[in-house]
Parts: sequence; structure tokens; C-alpha cells
Amino acid sequence: MKKFFFTCLTFLMATGFASAQEIDCPEPDFIGEVVFVDSETGATTKLEKQTVMLQSRVNATGIMFGIGKSKTKLVIDGPAAAVRLDKAKPIRLVVKAVDNQTDPMAIINIFRFESNKKQRLAETASVSSFGSVKSNKLDYVPFTGKKYGESSYLLTLDKQEPGEYGITVQNPNNRDEKNVIVATFAIE
Repeated sequence: MKKFFFTCLTFLMATGFASAQEIDCPEPDFIGEVVFVDSETGATTKLEKQTVMLQSRVNATGIMFGIGKSKTKLVIDGPAAAVRLDKAKPIRLVVKAVDNQTDPMAIINIFRFESNKKQRLAETASVSSFGSVKSNKLDYVPFTGKKYGESSYLLTLDKQEPGEYGITVQNPNNRDEKNVIVATFAIE
């Protein structure tokens, strides 16, 4: 009898913990939209979307003497994202894509911004006068992802360091994307 009771109790605890880990929120409406899901309450918060500006600069030495480096950066006006997340809690995000048949690592990028008093910046490429080209220089954040709903992914951030972050979603069926849209958030 004790063995049966212990087995039933273990089963109930396991199913209770498993259901506590699952989330139940609707998928975002549009491709590229991202919502944060609070693991404890199940509440969702839609991340703010921003259109970025590309900025290229050459340092003064490069202009005067032909020696230096040119950098290209993604720029967003404003020093901080409106959505602020607690680093003590798990960060889980639902991201809407065209479909969820592609590996999320191939089409979703989560990266860190540098922030100053006026804007957030992320370096994408640099070229030196000696021919050295470095592209794809974003400070990427590792995540794990799994399918969610019909065409979304549930992402969990592996690292949760304080800072300003952005998420981009690419359409693997259409490589001629006109605007870069970034969903932004911050970890405190």
C-alpha cells in the first residue's frame, strides 16, 4: 500500500511540475513580433519593435592618411528599451516566423547593443585600409528553441547578463528584405 501511495504521489508531483513549465499563450499576430512570457504567472508582454538605421563611419586617420578602419553599425534612437526583464527569472520568448520548419538558429538572431545617452548601437561589420574585412560582428546571445504553435518558436535565453538587446527574424523564403526591424528588450 505504501509503495502504491508513493508511486501515485510521485506521478502527481511529476505531472504538476511538468504542467507548471508549459506555457499557454497565443502566438503573436505578425511575423517578426516577439512576446516575453513570464514563467511564473503566464502573463505576456509584447516587445517594442524598432526600425534601425545603418551608420558607417571612417575614423579621421583613415580619411587623412588612408590608414584606419571603417565600421558599420545598427543604430536605434533612445538609450533604453521600454520592456525591462528581470535577470533572476527565466527569459522565455515566443517569436512568430513564416513557419517553424527551419532551425531557429538559422533565422532568429538575438544580440546585444552598446548603449550611450542618446542611442543603442551594434557593430555589424568593419573594414580596415589593409583589406581586412570582418562581417557578422554582432554580439550574439545563445538560446535554445523549440516549435510553438503553427508558425512560432519558444526561445529560452542561455545567458542572462544585464544590458540592452535586440531580436531580428529573417524570412528564409525571401532574402530581399527592405527594412531591418528589431524587437528590443533589456535585462536588469
